[in-house]
Amino acid sequence: MTEQLLTSVQMARFVAHGFLRLDAVVPDDLNDRAVEVLSAGIPPVPYGTPVPDAFPEGSLARRLVEVPAVAGALHSLVGPGPEIDHHAVHVREPGAGSAQPLHGDAIIDVRPDAFDVQLMYYPREVPLEAGGTLIVPGSHLRRTNESDTGRYQNILGQHRLTCPAGTVVILHHGLWHGGRRNEGAERRYMFKIRFNPTVRQRLLWDTGDLDDPAVAEELRILFPWYEQATGRLELHNRVRLWRAITGNEAFDLDHWVTRVTNRPTRSAA
Repeated sequence: MTEQLLTSVQMARFVAHGFLRLDAVVPDDLNDRAVEVLSAGIPPVPYGTPVPDAFPEGSLARRLVEVPAVAGALHSLVGPGPEIDHHAVHVREPGAGSAQPLHGDAIIDVRPDAFDVQLMYYPREVPLEAGGTLIVPGSHLRRTNESDTGRYQNILGQHRLTCPAGTVVILHHGLWHGGRRNEGAERRYMFKIRFNPTVRQRLLWDTGDLDDPAVAEELRILFPWYEQATGRLELHNRVRLWRAITGNEAFDLDHWVTRVTNRPTRSAA
């Protein structure tokens, strides 16, 4: 498990981008089984169910979250013993339905020091014509309420997921996303699980590279949809989250958080 934990650089990339992509990490035998299982559907579980109770040993979902790369990523992001918020099977028939509005899941979430993650599993290859999932990198810390962003059709820098079979993408709960219409010739399958942490999300990953200068470089990345002022806001939000998950209240990028949290308590002589 330790060898599968995320690095500090990977965690910084997640804080900046709002998602982590693990290409083709699920073995072929599980991918083949998934098509049958997802076609039949997976029964819901009550909110807050522990993983062992939600997914019996040997089940598709249990085997999925126990894939070493997936298990290590989940441990790094939400810690040991997370609970299942909910899960859902999404099957898009060829040429059927319409594109899903751009949205963030659940109501507005103002937690600056904690987050849920959503695992999205694609057991079959998703080519461009299959539509895939549209995401807007770096949007997760911009506070919106569910489909407030649904009016927007295209955003600079948006990313439409195309991937090989067995790919897992893990999203911060606030990331703007939406399923696209399937214009391909095959069914598109996706299985989603939302995880709630049960421990404080602090230093849960492999911290051996915590002082690597590449960490700050990852946190500084800007995306095409940012304007100058909004880019500064996202840097500020990232610093706040990085401080929370590392416990380092002195960390900053270009003084953004330090200046706006400066409340001296020393009285003048």
